[in-house]
Amino acid sequence: MSTFLATFGAMLLVFGLMSVGYLFKKKAISGSCGGLAGVGIDKECDCPEPCDRRKAKMAKEAAEAERRERLAQHRIL
Repeated sequence: MSTFLATFGAMLLVFGLMSVGYLFKKKAISGSCGGLAGVGIDKECDCPEPCDRRKAKMAKEAAEAERRERLAQHRIL
């Protein structure tokens, strides 16, 4: 049990130090390779056009953004 508590405490310390670093530098933690953009890939799939599910999701997001904009314009307070 003491090994578990020591490991848990060490992990809490590491997470705490990482969060303090984020608060001071305002820079997100990132990987060393730079992700997919580092190898020249702009998006996860190389489809020339989004699939139907993605188009539906984008349309839903656009409708939600438009609804929020209308609500903001007609806000009383």
